[in-house]
Amino acid sequence: MYRIILCLFLLQFSISTAQTVQYTMPSEESLHEGTWLQWPHDYTYNFGASDFEPTWIEMTEALITGENVHIIAYNEEEKNHIEYILGISGLSMENINIFIIPNDDFWVRDNGPIFVYDQQNILHITDWGFNGWGGDAPYELCDEVPNLLATEIDLPLLDLNAMVLEGGSIEIDGAGSMMATRSSITASDRNPNLTESEIENYLTTYLGLTNFIWLDGMFGAWEDITDQHIDGFAKFHGTNAIVTMNADDLDYWYVSEEDINTLYSASKPNGDSYEYVYLPLTDNNVTTTWGQNLGYKGTYVNYYIANTVVLVPNYNDPQDEIANAIIQNLYPNRTVIGIDSRNILANGGMVHCITQQQPQTLSPIGVGEIDYLKKGKLLRIIDLLGRKVINLKENTLYFYIYENGVVEKKLLVESDLFRSKY
Repeated sequence: MYRIILCLFLLQFSISTAQTVQYTMPSEESLHEGTWLQWPHDYTYNFGASDFEPTWIEMTEALITGENVHIIAYNEEEKNHIEYILGISGLSMENINIFIIPNDDFWVRDNGPIFVYDQQNILHITDWGFNGWGGDAPYELCDEVPNLLATEIDLPLLDLNAMVLEGGSIEIDGAGSMMATRSSITASDRNPNLTESEIENYLTTYLGLTNFIWLDGMFGAWEDITDQHIDGFAKFHGTNAIVTMNADDLDYWYVSEEDINTLYSASKPNGDSYEYVYLPLTDNNVTTTWGQNLGYKGTYVNYYIANTVVLVPNYNDPQDEIANAIIQNLYPNRTVIGIDSRNILANGGMVHCITQQQPQTLSPIGVGEIDYLKKGKLLRIIDLLGRKVINLKENTLYFYIYENGVVEKKLLVESDLFRSKY
C-alpha cells in the first residue's frame, strides 16, 4: 500500500471551540489501508453463521481489489474454516489477514476499532466502551476487541471506556461535522453519567468533531436495539451533501417529523445549507434466502465506501438497480457492487454495520528528506476524498501518487498552478 510523505505545505485548521482537538477521524471516503470484518460464527447463538457467511465472502471478494481485508475470527478452528471457504470460493489470500480474537457477534462497526490520527499524523486505535447497545445483547467479548487488536497490529491505544460509543451511531464527514441520534449515544442506557456537553467534549478531543447535528432519535426496544443508529438513514457525501431518504420514507423508518426537519435544515460549520441526495426504500418487504418475510422494507443508505468500490446493500428487489445507479453517480471513480443483505437485515443491520475502515498510515517524514526519495513516475493526483483530479485548483490540498508507492501531500499554491499550466 502507499506510504504518505508529509510535505512543507500542510493544511492547518483553526477551530473555535472550548475543547481542544487532539485527534481526528478521517472520512470513510479517504484512502484506506484496509477494511475490518468480524466473521460470523455460531458460538454465541448456536445458529446462523452459514446463512450469513455468503455476504462476507461477497464483501471480501469486492474489497481485495483495492485494499487489504482484515478478518477477525473467533478461534483457530474458525480461522481454518475461513481460509478454506475463501479458498474454495476462488479468492487469493494475498491481501487478506486473519486475526484470532474471541467475539460475540459480527457487528464490527459498533464494537470494533475506530482509527484516528494524532497531531503528528500517527495512527491510533480508540477503545470506546461497548455495552451491547444498552445491554440488549451479549457484549463482553466484543468490548475487548479494540484493546486486543491494538496489541496484535502494534498501534497505540486510547482507552476511552469512560464513554460508550458505537461506530454506527455517528456519521462524520472528516472535516468536523457529525450527525447522530441522542437515543443511541446520550441516553441513560449508554452514558448515564455524562452530560451531552461532556459527550461532545469527548467527540471533539478524540474524533475532531466540532459541528454537531443532533437528532433526538427513538428508543427501539427489541425491534431496533441500536435505538435508531444514524447510519441507517443518513450519510455524508463529501462535506457538502447528505445522502438520505425523502420525508415519507424517513417517516416509514420511524424518523420523527421533528428529526426530519432537523436533518433537512442541517448547516455546515460555515452556516451554509447542505445539498441532499435521496435514495429509495425497497418496493417490497425484504424476504430472506430461507423464505422469511421480514415484514418491512430495506434501506440503501447503509452503504460502505472503500478505495475502489462502494458496497451497497441489495435485497433482490426492483429498487436495487435504481439505488445502485444513484450511488454510482455519486462516486464515479469507484465501482458500485451490490451485496446481498437480506439475511443480515433479519438481525437488524446491513453492509455499513459489518465493516470498519482502517485509514492509510501517514508517515511524518521531514521535509528535507523528500528531495532524496526516488519517487518515480507520477501515476495520478487525487483529492482528499480519493477522487482523481485533472484540473487543479489553487489553495487546494492534493495527494500525488508515484509508481514506487510514495504519496506526496501538497497544498497547491498559485505559483505551482501557474507552472502546471505554462
